[in-house]
Amino acid sequence: MLLGHYGAAFAARRTAPRTSLGALTFAAQFLDQLWPILLLTGVEHVRIVPGLMAASPLDFVSYPVSHSLLTAAGWGLLLAGIYYALRRDGRGAAVLGALVVSHWLLDAPMHRPDLPLWPGSPVLVGGGAWNSVPLTILLDGGVFAAGLALYLRGTRARDRIGSWGLYAMAAVLVFFFVSGFLAPPPSGERELAFGALGLWLFVPWSWWVDRHRVPRHAAARPAGLSG
Repeated sequence: MLLGHYGAAFAARRTAPRTSLGALTFAAQFLDQLWPILLLTGVEHVRIVPGLMAASPLDFVSYPVSHSLLTAAGWGLLLAGIYYALRRDGRGAAVLGALVVSHWLLDAPMHRPDLPLWPGSPVLVGGGAWNSVPLTILLDGGVFAAGLALYLRGTRARDRIGSWGLYAMAAVLVFFFVSGFLAPPPSGERELAFGALGLWLFVPWSWWVDRHRVPRHAAARPAGLSG
């Protein structure tokens, strides 16, 4: 899943009003942002197998550090603890931790059975939705659209950056998603890893957009009464 993780971050913004969309995006995509670094350092491995699944050529040979359920929970606790130490925001910390784990849960119906429950787990999880392009679009796009709708419902733009910046980010994400079906697969593990590092771009982008939006209820507050 790609778009759905950003949908989860959008949806969580209302639950954690003191937490930036940038932090929520970082948490929701943390596992996939960590993964290419582990590929480049040789800790984890993936093979490119064209035709393996209709919506993905990736054979995840080994990724227990970034994509096992147990380590996802550990990364979530670590991120939540760091955020709480810095911000003293218990709700925001809990939401960030939950978003890290949500990544594994959202991946589970998409992957073929290759997601470990813990490093070395003999049980591998995956619902195989990537075997169908229409089902992939429905699930991934549906979660993204629902999350974005909740974010738009709960916030309003205070300037053009808050509106056009958001729409541009959504458009670029959709472009990356669609290009995954149309573009030829990467030639190897390193090319894939370097391309996946581009996901880090959306952390500052979402933070920047969120800085230019305010809660929707703020629109009804008369000028001069904001304090």
